[in-house]
Amino acid sequence: MRGMGLQSYVLELEKKGELKRVRALVDPELEISEIAMRQVRAGGPALLFENVKGSPFPLAINLNATPGRLSYALGMAPAELGGRLGRLMEALQPPSLKALWKERSSLGRALSLRVRRLGSSPVQQVVSQPGDLLSLPALKCWPKDGGRFITLPLVGTVDAATGRQNLGMYRMQVFGQSLAGLHWQIVRGAEAHAAESKTGKLSVAVALGGDPALTLAAIFPLPEGMEELPFAGLLRGQAQPLVKALTQPLWVPANAEFILEGEVGLAERRMEGPFGDHMGHYSLAAPYPVFRMTALTHRKGAIYPATLVGKPPQEDRVWGEAINEIAGPLIKLLHPEIAGFWTYYEAGFHNLLVAAVRQRHAKQGISSALGLMGTGQLALTKVAMLVDADVDPRDLAAVLRQARLHFDSSEDALIIPGTPQDTLDFTGPKMNLGSKLILDCTSGHGHRPEPPRRSPKGAGGPLNPDKLRALLGPSLLKIKSLDGGLLALQVRSQGARSAALLEKALGPGQPLLGGHPWVALVSEDVDLEDRVDLIWGIFTRFDAARDLRFSKSRLVGAWPQHEGAMGMDATHKPGYPEPLAMPQRIIRMVDSRWKEYGF
Repeated sequence: MRGMGLQSYVLELEKKGELKRVRALVDPELEISEIAMRQVRAGGPALLFENVKGSPFPLAINLNATPGRLSYALGMAPAELGGRLGRLMEALQPPSLKALWKERSSLGRALSLRVRRLGSSPVQQVVSQPGDLLSLPALKCWPKDGGRFITLPLVGTVDAATGRQNLGMYRMQVFGQSLAGLHWQIVRGAEAHAAESKTGKLSVAVALGGDPALTLAAIFPLPEGMEELPFAGLLRGQAQPLVKALTQPLWVPANAEFILEGEVGLAERRMEGPFGDHMGHYSLAAPYPVFRMTALTHRKGAIYPATLVGKPPQEDRVWGEAINEIAGPLIKLLHPEIAGFWTYYEAGFHNLLVAAVRQRHAKQGISSALGLMGTGQLALTKVAMLVDADVDPRDLAAVLRQARLHFDSSEDALIIPGTPQDTLDFTGPKMNLGSKLILDCTSGHGHRPEPPRRSPKGAGGPLNPDKLRALLGPSLLKIKSLDGGLLALQVRSQGARSAALLEKALGPGQPLLGGHPWVALVSEDVDLEDRVDLIWGIFTRFDAARDLRFSKSRLVGAWPQHEGAMGMDATHKPGYPEPLAMPQRIIRMVDSRWKEYGF
């Protein structure tokens, strides 16, 4: 679909029966969030709230909350798009007429890797006062959020040294009539531009709405220096149209609904948050840059776009999996030994990456993992698992079965402390700092695979739930085996005692783990029978350097040597932020109004 903008997209979705108009008056504080979350989890339509309390603008949400809607928005399925781009890049290395002719349809798309500068645009039809920021129907998504947030902003900044423009997505907390907090994090383009500024300030232009390809480009883990606006043209197959901002030296998406222009004083900070983020917990309040608006422009009849993040699954699952499918073929070009990779939405994406590796020599997979974890935003990966090339990385059951056969803690667990970590990760000793874990579950030696290890050293004989309960006492609530590779033990909240409980389960001479190479302690709020909930409950709540234990460990020189099963203390610990939950009063109110909404 060419020339895509939010309003045309909404109309097209409505024609296809993929959009529901809600005409009842709704509150942007919590009520819209609860409605949207229910529809996401039911696979329901996109929603257009036409009557939002306190705002003259309608609000659209869940626009790309199903793979089908995103495929329609992009003009093809993400996997097909990724395959085309990958084949085109292969044809260019080195280029040949025969290869390029074969990929001629994709070559035409590659020529769209550019922008088209216009003299005017409908996004500047209405020029509002800077104080009109409060007129936007920004959401308060979760009850303990620090205020109302713009959740789908496309934030544009420019590198003072190179003139390259970055487009990123950083939530914005509305502070007042012309003030907002900008939550830009480490390993992000805007943060780098701020560091390069010599004037003490940074010009910013925030687009709301526009081509769905812009949103995907803004969150895509592009190499540093590659601009998102031309990349959006590549995704669309059509050069992205831009128009010059009115009060800042930036070019902005011409097909947006709103443009918020302003400046950030780099010495100015204000407490931003808390905010219920995609890790399923509140990210705590912290000092962040302040955006001071100098102009607000919008289309006539503008529609305000929003999204909701929180405990998975949410709409961001579709965006994240699309990135996996588009980036996969491109990553294979940089790392030819990688047969496939996948990051898991259940774990908040950054927390769990699985890579399938072709090994020519022992431990080549470790080199591959280190390479991946040094590439762009993949540098924020917390746990990387390696499997053989014939294992599907997105099939966690197959991954865990391979772990059962081939993981040996004495040589297959690499813990790297003191590394940069996702700002939203709360498990490390302080913000932006944590550790990484590489788990090598490959068969080991390239063309000379080792025989399967039917039972990891020290992991014991048959699983004996009764003896485990006798050992751990009333603290142990439930036991769940995931495909023989991971044993989950649900325990009562233990605080500092949870580590001791884990050590007891792993202790030497305890033949109770049934050959599981990995054991995880989880808290009472995690549903062991819900695989999404269980993966979330494990991988968002442990730091490798602080929360891993082994049946036996010793230090040989500077090299830690481990034996037996590996245990993860993934309980909710003192100092962790609260998991997200909607108040019962909101749930009951939405229940009572469900027919009034038109569902």
